[in-house]
Amino acid sequence: MTHENRSAFSGSVFRASLYASSRVISLPALLAAALLACAQDPYRALRERMVREQIASRDIKNPDVLRVMREVPRHLFIPESLRAQAYEDHPVPIGYGQTISQPYIVALMTQLLEPAKDHKALEIGTGSGYQAAVLARLVKHVYTIEIIPELARSAAARLKELGYLNVTVRHGDGYLGWPEEAPFDRIIVTAAPPELPQTLVDQLKPGGKLVAPVGRTVFGQELIVVDKTQDGKIRRRSVIPVMFVPMVPGKR
Repeated sequence: MTHENRSAFSGSVFRASLYASSRVISLPALLAAALLACAQDPYRALRERMVREQIASRDIKNPDVLRVMREVPRHLFIPESLRAQAYEDHPVPIGYGQTISQPYIVALMTQLLEPAKDHKALEIGTGSGYQAAVLARLVKHVYTIEIIPELARSAAARLKELGYLNVTVRHGDGYLGWPEEAPFDRIIVTAAPPELPQTLVDQLKPGGKLVAPVGRTVFGQELIVVDKTQDGKIRRRSVIPVMFVPMVPGKR
């Protein structure tokens, strides 16, 4: 959903092997391979640049997060008319007053979450499905809730079409969480509640971690990390100031 931040820059270098069958590959062969890769995925170079200049040059060091940010086709989660902006360093509108987050913020929240392959994750605020797609490559299963029905439907269709079979999308009220699937190893919230909903804290597994923006006004928000210890104690820390759309409750 909508996020911007006030922080500094990072990167990662693409490496291609120069050897095959114990022989050095010729420069023309490398060039041909590069041209073929670009033809198959014309946005690949833009993703590499995005990671190098916007993400790795800042404080994102987790190699799995960097890898996934290079892999997930961000442009496919953006309206076709705005795809030229897909890999720029800012949020992009996706309709219904919502946006896809700035690449750095997606990477930062994912790194703070410390996802693992055996984790079950809950996302509040599906949007276009981009953050869910990033998480899906790092955890066992993602359950994601979207309050806007049109976005929920389109995100579910997009994720299915792109082969993200370990993502389940629900149209519903994020303040209620997903009690049938709780507890969760990880919870990520992509819209800002005025206060962290206790329901979500309750659905976090002992030993789990939650990342969310929290604040009563757009200019008074902070990105927080909540850790629940094995004995159920809650530890909370603030990371950076952020700007997100408000988290909207469902009709009660």
